[in-house]
Amino acid sequence: MKLLIDADFIVYKCCAAAESEIDWTEDVVLVTSRISEAYKAVTAELSRIESTFGFPEETILFFSHHKNFRKKIYPEYKGHRNRKKPCGYKKIISMLQEDYGTIIMPELEADDAMGIYATQYPGNIIVSPDKDMKQIPGKVYDFKETTLISEEDGKHWHYIQTLAGDQTDGYSGVPGIGIKRAVALFEKTGYNWQTIKDAFAAKDLDEDVALMNARLAKILTIGDYDFDRKEPILWTPDADNRDDNGTGSSTEGNV
Repeated sequence: MKLLIDADFIVYKCCAAAESEIDWTEDVVLVTSRISEAYKAVTAELSRIESTFGFPEETILFFSHHKNFRKKIYPEYKGHRNRKKPCGYKKIISMLQEDYGTIIMPELEADDAMGIYATQYPGNIIVSPDKDMKQIPGKVYDFKETTLISEEDGKHWHYIQTLAGDQTDGYSGVPGIGIKRAVALFEKTGYNWQTIKDAFAAKDLDEDVALMNARLAKILTIGDYDFDRKEPILWTPDADNRDDNGTGSSTEGNV
């Protein structure tokens, strides 16, 4: 068993905590960071997670690539996140790459890389506080509890997020529909593309808008990535009926 950890979250949190400000003049404030302190905090957090699972055979850290394929679908995706990364963020990642197995996949977020790896190599545990990971079948630890996600659960959660949207990531779904209303609607009319189309149409939004939201919401699995081209295979309404075996080679070469 391996731990697949969303390290973006941990490094960001620890680097931000290690920042400090120095007032040089009334007009100049210098932001600094103690790299050793930040790195110590990161490795302590990783060790705490590993101890929760009895120090498994391997820990793999996942980081987001600096480019994001979702911005090609919707340029405003995460557009409101304008704050720069905290001091030392890139340096800490470089240090971690020396001491841990790490995976960064071109134009993918850490969530997607974890989703691909977890479905290519089942039986490992995803570690992430992000509710998006409820789309990925297998065990997910959200820093509080471990949940077993079935393949059906994962597909349902993707549909729910398509309707509910995600304000944190900057896509709206169907205006006025949150998670509870989305669940109630699907339970009434079925977890299918027609339900999604009808919900968007009720707000005078066409199928193209529905498909865009579905693609933004979808966390990639092994069947959603072309390893030869090194690019995602964008989700379509019939994607959930195909064999989820991907195209090309594997994520192992990225470790």
